[in-house]
Amino acid sequence: MQEHEVINILQNQLHFSSKTIPNIRIFVDVLLKANKKHNFISKSTESNIWERHILDSAQLVKFIDFSKGSLSDLGSGAGFPGLILAIFNNNKDFHVKLYEKSPVKRAFLEDVCNKLSINAQIRGNIYEDTIDSDYIVTRAFKKLDAIIQVSREIAKKSHKLIILKGQNAQEDLKKAFKKEKYDYKLENSITNEDSKIIIVDFKK
Repeated sequence: MQEHEVINILQNQLHFSSKTIPNIRIFVDVLLKANKKHNFISKSTESNIWERHILDSAQLVKFIDFSKGSLSDLGSGAGFPGLILAIFNNNKDFHVKLYEKSPVKRAFLEDVCNKLSINAQIRGNIYEDTIDSDYIVTRAFKKLDAIIQVSREIAKKSHKLIILKGQNAQEDLKKAFKKEKYDYKLENSITNEDSKIIIVDFKK
């Protein structure tokens, strides 16, 4: 999928405003330059960055109510999906936190947020902070059972856990929920027919 095709989906299906597109383009340019030195994303995905990383992250806006609350991205890496969601967010009262333990990646995220005046807080170790968000999102952070355990143990309030998951989502869910059952639903990814979006409701 080409850049213009992804932008069309962002604006017409996911309702990204025209003001957000220049910011995403700048972010892509900055990331690709930084990637030459730091390998933030796989080199094999650079040519398909708009679909593989931007759109894959952006599709989560369909499951988040940005009119109220807050969001934490666990293991944000180069900003996926949290930074893309922060670019989409135009509500100054909706707070986005990007958790990343790598100092190099944190510095990159801080630089991008400053450049683009993005309303997001960059945080370090998730175990050294209080996570009280209404939404927790993650992509390629840990194995599914570990993600669920982290979400259950460190979150201080009821929340929705939204996970971008590749193949075998159903099998991984069965393993993860072997001991405890939670309300969840599976949504199809718009970037890969084999991938799923897992949404788990955690009640405190």
